[in-house]
Amino acid sequence: MSTLKKNKRAKLAKKHKAYGENKPALGNSLSQRGKAKYLGGNGRKTTGITRRKFKKNLQRIRVIEDGKVVRRRVPVSLIRSGMVERPVVREPFTVEKIEAEKKK
Repeated sequence: MSTLKKNKRAKLAKKHKAYGENKPALGNSLSQRGKAKYLGGNGRKTTGITRRKFKKNLQRIRVIEDGKVVRRRVPVSLIRSGMVERPVVREPFTVEKIEAEKKK
């Protein structure tokens, strides 16, 4: 195996470790007819099964990787859980400094 392939695989493995596999999960979509038993019917009958994909909610955001700011497609679940480190655009509570600079 060439060094280029090794490096590429190592990068991909590192990305998967940080953000997980971003491929859609496969499942089934059921078409049904009838009324549920608890609603007074005779029960639901499946009339068709179709394959479908459950896609992750991916967002393109800027993240910090190895001290550098890069753009990545990251699932919202990781952003909400705080697993992704995002860059600080501006220090919080610096409104006074900005207004002072505008007046100059």
